Amino acid sequence: MNILFPTTVIGSLPRPEWVREIVLDRKEGKISEEEANRLLDPAIESALLLQERAGVEEITDGEWRRESYVKVFAERVRGFKPDLIDIDTLRYPAVVAPVEYYRPLVLDEIQFARSRTARRLKATLPAPYIVGRRMWHPDHSKKAYPTPEKLMADCVPILRQEIEKLIQAGVDIVQLDEPWLCTLVDPNFRRREGVTNVEYEMDLCVDLINQVAEGFDTIDTGMHLCHAHFNYSHGSEGPYDIIMPALAKVRLGTISMEYASPVAGGLESLSQFPAGPRLGLGCIDHCDHNIETPDNVAARVEKAMQYVDKERITLHPDCGFSPSVQNPMDLDEAYLKLKSMCHAAELLRAKYG
Repeated sequence: MNILFPTTVIGSLPRPEWVREIVLDRKEGKISEEEANRLLDPAIESALLLQERAGVEEITDGEWRRESYVKVFAERVRGFKPDLIDIDTLRYPAVVAPVEYYRPLVLDEIQFARSRTARRLKATLPAPYIVGRRMWHPDHSKKAYPTPEKLMADCVPILRQEIEKLIQAGVDIVQLDEPWLCTLVDPNFRRREGVTNVEYEMDLCVDLINQVAEGFDTIDTGMHLCHAHFNYSHGSEGPYDIIMPALAKVRLGTISMEYASPVAGGLESLSQFPAGPRLGLGCIDHCDHNIETPDNVAARVEKAMQYVDKERITLHPDCGFSPSVQNPMDLDEAYLKLKSMCHAAELLRAKYG
């Protein structure tokens, strides 16, 4: 996007209740995938129009066909069994057999959206590390994969095959979602998850990211980090200083980070942001019911400009508004926040363009 302060979304929009019901009914086998798509197609069109109406320049389909941003991998890749892992209030699939790419992950989403919008189009995919951390379990997975690292490694060629198909479908940017890299900044989170060597985990995550994206030079690439959230509450907190050296090793065009929320610890960590990639600046707090004013958003961006040149900043919300169908977020609230963000971008362009 050859403009100052371009705007984008991270991925998901809150799903209306009837859309949530369709996705869950499809999962439970109450309706077929074909019937679900027939019902969801017009809903997806409205999600695209919502973002266009708000003024967002780079959009997604809202991820409304998915149960969650990461479970989509297990839905479309052989080797997983659903709902074997309990994490807080949610249930996740577990890998139980060697993974096999047998159908596209999100290609259908992109093909449908590409035929219905002229805006820049983003495809979002779960990164290998989060797949291994979320969907490997010692009780269910060890026969297929002795360690989560072996599962993560097998995810790389699958994601690369998908990206090749997405390029052919006309995608503009592929974003790899990797919240775990961000949650590692929280010592309480590390204790809960049994992480003893944080440097090893960070380097593993970044190496896998780079393996997935290597050589894809005809499109933009990016990654997204956040503190994870459910029902307006975050799963971790803390500033990003500890992971900044790892981010300097990332070979992607954009690194998108959560900065509007107080749990991110302020903008000072941007003094260590790597010199190469664009900064995707989280400037809308999706966990705050209050609608930010354009002036408030612009002020956040101007503070970030103390550390990162304005030409390298993209505006977006801290995270997807509803990364899973179970996450009860408000669609009108999301629309108003996106609209305010886009108005802020206009104010900034008028001031600095």
